[in-house]
Amino acid sequence: MAIRKLLALLMFLAIPITAATSSFADSSPSRFIITGSGYGHGVGLSQIGAKGLALEGKSASDILGYYFPGTQISAAPITQSIRVNIAHQSTYQAITGSNLQLFRGDLTSPIPVPQGATLKFSMVGKTISPSISAKGSPTLVPASGSLFTVKWDGTIKIAGLTLKYGSVALRAVAGKMEVTTTMALDTEYIYGISEMSSAWPQAAIQSQAIASRTYGLAHIATIRKECDCNVYNSIYDQNYVGYSKESEVNFGVLWKAAVDATSGMNISYNGSPINVYFFSSSGGMTQRSEDVWGTAYPYLVSVADPYSLDLVLNPTYSHWQRVINQRDMSATFGLPDVASIAVDARTLTNSVLSLTATSSTGVKASLPVGTFKTKLKIPSSWFQINTN
Repeated sequence: MAIRKLLALLMFLAIPITAATSSFADSSPSRFIITGSGYGHGVGLSQIGAKGLALEGKSASDILGYYFPGTQISAAPITQSIRVNIAHQSTYQAITGSNLQLFRGDLTSPIPVPQGATLKFSMVGKTISPSISAKGSPTLVPASGSLFTVKWDGTIKIAGLTLKYGSVALRAVAGKMEVTTTMALDTEYIYGISEMSSAWPQAAIQSQAIASRTYGLAHIATIRKECDCNVYNSIYDQNYVGYSKESEVNFGVLWKAAVDATSGMNISYNGSPINVYFFSSSGGMTQRSEDVWGTAYPYLVSVADPYSLDLVLNPTYSHWQRVINQRDMSATFGLPDVASIAVDARTLTNSVLSLTATSSTGVKASLPVGTFKTKLKIPSSWFQINTN
């Protein structure tokens, strides 16, 4: 009898312990399944959409007029140069190429450079220390300075890029080296923009060339002190890759032809270049600028973008899935664990604006979708979240 009572007591005591453990485990899924469509912020020109419209016979003007309603294509000679940052906060750079010409300052004081030499620049304290080395000759070390400029014939290699046009400046800014290349905006800069496949229909890549030129025009009025530049060469602005874009085997000539064919063309609204944006693909509708960045523009509105959901046109991002484990999801929200995630708000196009995660103990944490996407490398804001 005593044994039976003891067993009953042990079973009774075990029930709440087991239930509590099971409840905790069940409330915190091991993974989250995120399914969605599109790639990028969704504002402005859909590049997959441009391809789709071009395949239907639309012109570059038709494409840009569709994705930027109310705008016009302006055409006039563009004579300005643009300064592009190709190495931000650098401490060392080497330049190789043919017939290098080195100047102290802004092309004012030449420093002799032997043929076949390599130029090297290092930050020493708050100034730049140059050196000139050539095979069979002693290394030359000119006096340090705050600015050096390099010109050349043919092409040079610097910061992982091959450059053909313009000049390169190396300037000391706040104890680091800002390396920029300056060239003609109208064609030379656009030759190096790598934002769309050069193998796509000509109308599509012409629309990209005009959009990229417009982006440059909208940014040449101001030199940013932190980079000594108008624009960066990265996704912070536009992806500038130098001579490798136009020299691409078989297809580089197509991109160069698109740039030349649209020389002087830009997208304008009320006579001024627009704030142009472009992205890969959407969830079926483009975004309004105010939903993504909080500022409304009359030409950055939502338009239908069915091409982005076409599996043939967009095989990678028409529909995608990401699996996020519990550890990464909880770290993203700064919680000990995540039991559930709720979408707080969506735009008119059904893209996510913000999310709130709840832990197994009821603690909540919220994030804007931009932070959520960046931390977990989610392709777009058009998604749903499910657990396993």
